[in-house]
Amino acid sequence: MSRRNLRPIKLGLVVGSREFFNGAPALDARNQLIAQLDRLNVGYSILPVEATKNGAVQSRQDARRYAAHFRAQREAIDGLVICLPNFGDEIAISELVNEAKLDLPILLQASNDDIDKVDVHSRRDAFCGKLSVTNNFYQYGVPFTDTTSHTSDVYGEEFGLDLDRFARICRVVRGLRRARIGSIGARTGSFQTMRFSEKLLQASGITIVTVDLSEIIFAAGAFADDAPEVNAKLEEIAAYGRVPAHIKRDRIVRQAKWTIAVDRWIEENECDASAIQCWRSLQDNFGCATCVTMSMMGEKLMPSACEVDVMGAISMYALALAAEQPSAILDWNNNYGHEADKCVCTHCGNYPASFIGEKPEIGELDVLGTVLGRENCFGAVKGKVKAGPMTFFRMSTDDRRGMIKAYVGEGEFTDDPFAMDGGIAVTKVDRLRPLLGFIARNGFEHHVAMVRGHHAEAVREAIERYLQWPIYRHGAKTAQRFDDSPVFR
Repeated sequence: MSRRNLRPIKLGLVVGSREFFNGAPALDARNQLIAQLDRLNVGYSILPVEATKNGAVQSRQDARRYAAHFRAQREAIDGLVICLPNFGDEIAISELVNEAKLDLPILLQASNDDIDKVDVHSRRDAFCGKLSVTNNFYQYGVPFTDTTSHTSDVYGEEFGLDLDRFARICRVVRGLRRARIGSIGARTGSFQTMRFSEKLLQASGITIVTVDLSEIIFAAGAFADDAPEVNAKLEEIAAYGRVPAHIKRDRIVRQAKWTIAVDRWIEENECDASAIQCWRSLQDNFGCATCVTMSMMGEKLMPSACEVDVMGAISMYALALAAEQPSAILDWNNNYGHEADKCVCTHCGNYPASFIGEKPEIGELDVLGTVLGRENCFGAVKGKVKAGPMTFFRMSTDDRRGMIKAYVGEGEFTDDPFAMDGGIAVTKVDRLRPLLGFIARNGFEHHVAMVRGHHAEAVREAIERYLQWPIYRHGAKTAQRFDDSPVFR
């Protein structure tokens, strides 16, 4: 399976300093920054401490050394962390970034002064120096990510959380800028809502790789029932979920063959995520569902969306990158009684097992099974999603305006009961009704990607600041209003 965008993050590190300030804080900041990244298990690249005075960048010569160092590792570095233990040298920092020409996310940190250490030999003035650097970034047109507080301690917990969030931002940016998305089969005829602009995506670096469903069906049918790879996949399916006793073995064998064929096509085409024509051609012409195939890929952080929802697959992929956890595609599907901030999100059965939170049942599609024949619909992953925090996200191509747009927010899965078959997630989102109104007015699809945990800020920052797509952040602390935007209605 393709893992190129899932390799560990590696950050380029820069410690800036102004030459006539005390150099000791620069050395301390360097060591503290490395210790933070080691704790987070994040890789880094920095010149040896002896390469520059105090291991810092404080001159044009230092800037050129670091720029050359980072350029040589262009394919390996995913972002830059710039720390200012004192005022810093705004020209050196700006020229380093300008000459390196990496076009990567940048996290800019400035250190706190201690109130009792502001004498000539101890003062830092990074509070002010940061503004000088950001002014230069503005002049050069360089986007950057700020820390939670204007100044912070490199060794502190707050900056550690900033570094963790920044690594997630870098994963999303790296992954989406060069993603390859498999589109398996034609768009399901009944779902015109899943149309999208392949050209807009390609202009942003996202490549769509297409294949006719018949090719995968033919490849699946070519496997012998007792082939070693089929037996291995049967064991994998048995370990993945509970198969009811009434399911005949030949149905599971058919599902195993289909899964192998999809997996091989995904690997051969180096796809990071996929969207599949999940009904009804597959059931009619091969006799199985594809839900467990998608579920198992999603468990490996290679998400797959139903109904050839390519934009849903990209949304799932962004969440998987941000959270480093399996994501799922769901419908905003049912009201939950008269509770304004709750709804039921469902899908037939493609949720990854750990998204559900326990070993699922692998059975037959319920609604489609009544029409297509239950014997042709084995492969649905069923289970109720366990309670816990979640992030929701949706991207869409707006052809009328020639842009990619998105919304993101956070909520929670609840323990509330709901007697419906398939994959069920009772969901709570503050101010849900205004969110649904926003989705409806702005032409977003009924599908939404979700992942466990709260990661909306990392996704928002990656999308808005570095990919430069308009995004609405639901429930933002900054009280963003979608009706103030020139894009959203």
